[in-house]
Amino acid sequence: MKIAIACDHAAYDFKTNLISILEKEGHAVTDYGCSGNESCDYPDFGIPAADAVSKGEADRALLICNNGIGMSILANKIRGVIAALVYSVETAKMTRQHHNSNVLCLGAQQFSEDDLLKFIDEWLKEEFEGGRHDRRIGKARALEDEW
Repeated sequence: MKIAIACDHAAYDFKTNLISILEKEGHAVTDYGCSGNESCDYPDFGIPAADAVSKGEADRALLICNNGIGMSILANKIRGVIAALVYSVETAKMTRQHHNSNVLCLGAQQFSEDDLLKFIDEWLKEEFEGGRHDRRIGKARALEDEW
């Protein structure tokens, strides 16, 4: 799977380790930054990573900051992106099954690395169920053309 990844300074150390893990699993990872622990602005890195999904250059994206909220807000402003901020293995699973999310947002300072990796693993392996969920997502997607 082609995965875009981006973080801010609060998640840099986790992101660096995560890239290694994802590549060992066979994923093609494109790192959109940041490149260190110095204070930075998460939109500078999250927007290009989410945009890669929107343009079809990546299958999915992982956006990681202190709490995941800012990354989630900005990613959902990009046409074609369904970004989800999760807080458990179950929510990671459900956002793929029911919402067909293509961007996962995480709070690196809110959970242990082990928990974050479990969320990511579940999200990457789950498939969208379609059916009634497709109808609901379609209603949400229609808003992109209205507003």
